Amino acid sequence: MHQSWVKKSLIASACAVLLGQATPAFAINVLQAYQAALKNDPAYRSAQAERDSGQQFQLIGRAALLPQVQYSFSKSNNVGESISPPSPFSGNKPILSHLDYGSTSRGVTVRQTLFNLDAYSRYKQGEAQTKFSEAQFDARAKELMVRLLTAYVEACFMEDQLGLFRAQRDAYSEQVKVNNRLFEKGEGTKTEVLETQAKLDISESMVLEANDNYVNAKNILNAIVGEEITSLDSLRNDFNAASVVQGDFESWQKTAETNNSEIKAAQLAVEIAHLEVRKARAGHAPRVDLNANYNHGVSETVTTKNQDNNVRSIGFQLVIPIYSGGYTTAVTKQAAAQKEKAKADLDNARSKVMNELRKQYNVVRTGVIKLDALQKAVTSAEALVEATSKSIKGGIRINVDLLNAQQQLVSTKRDLAQARYGFLAGLLKLKATAGVASYGDLETVQSFFVAK
Repeated sequence: MHQSWVKKSLIASACAVLLGQATPAFAINVLQAYQAALKNDPAYRSAQAERDSGQQFQLIGRAALLPQVQYSFSKSNNVGESISPPSPFSGNKPILSHLDYGSTSRGVTVRQTLFNLDAYSRYKQGEAQTKFSEAQFDARAKELMVRLLTAYVEACFMEDQLGLFRAQRDAYSEQVKVNNRLFEKGEGTKTEVLETQAKLDISESMVLEANDNYVNAKNILNAIVGEEITSLDSLRNDFNAASVVQGDFESWQKTAETNNSEIKAAQLAVEIAHLEVRKARAGHAPRVDLNANYNHGVSETVTTKNQDNNVRSIGFQLVIPIYSGGYTTAVTKQAAAQKEKAKADLDNARSKVMNELRKQYNVVRTGVIKLDALQKAVTSAEALVEATSKSIKGGIRINVDLLNAQQQLVSTKRDLAQARYGFLAGLLKLKATAGVASYGDLETVQSFFVAK
């Protein structure tokens, strides 16, 4: 019977190894997650398509300034009657003739704009719209970096928290066993057993909740990356953030004013609105075109029946708008109002960016001090657990003191992990808000992690 059990165990172990080889765990670091997100994230792919669409605005606007060439061809069969006036040759009587002939006409027309304020404004507006789409895409690209890292560190934090709560549960479980043994020997109390069991029951519920939070955070990351992730990197033990951030807030403010994509897009929106006003006002301006035409016709009319004609012409066309029912005035006023709105939106965008910049700058700057304080707090909490455990053996402390010390240690370690992840996310958000976030910043963040 013993040999049969061993044989079954060996078979089960072999199957487990084979299954593990068939479905390997997909481990991913920050840089790999970002590369995968560039390919799979739906929001980023949407931004790429929107950017590609926006690239055409410049070409669309330029088209009105380039020559317009048109070819035309027509062919018809003409049937009818022709009555000639009386003449001496017809005995002073009208002559009725029946017509049945074919006619063709083909021609090429070229029109070149020489002076058209509307077309020129459309051209300049197209350039601004293309730059606007590029600024929007840059903002979305940096938003992906922030969104990806935020999801990554959130999943890491939830995994760390799950590990802490499991360790706490296991510690309570061992303490329950110790208290039960002491109680059975008459060296402990029933109160100590019940206290520890209550802590164990609570920790079990905390583990379940933490596991749900970890699964949810990992699912969010999976959606961005487009892969099923089963393993994440962990933070290095020698986490040192003291020298990562340089410069005062004023220097970051100047950088954001120059490089932030949202501010750039809002500035371009003002320019687009200004050109819309010019385009609307162009409804009152004259237009001058150069027209050239070549036409080849065969029997085009009754008078040119059986004639083959080639006509070439070139000349200018001047159009002076006089009255359009008030349309031009109305659209000009409408465009002027939209321009004022764009200016207000620019001020709002600049204010939002600077507020976010100040927020992230404070997160990073105070984060360094906070991390140092929490690291010391963890060291003190570990020492407190050890000292309390020894004091209980000496009869100085009681069971509840150890339980409280253990809970404080877990809480402090969780706060330290959260502060570390928050610092890394804040660092990238600061760079992104300033408009200078790059792949190199993700490499810097990656240097704080180590593969498991």
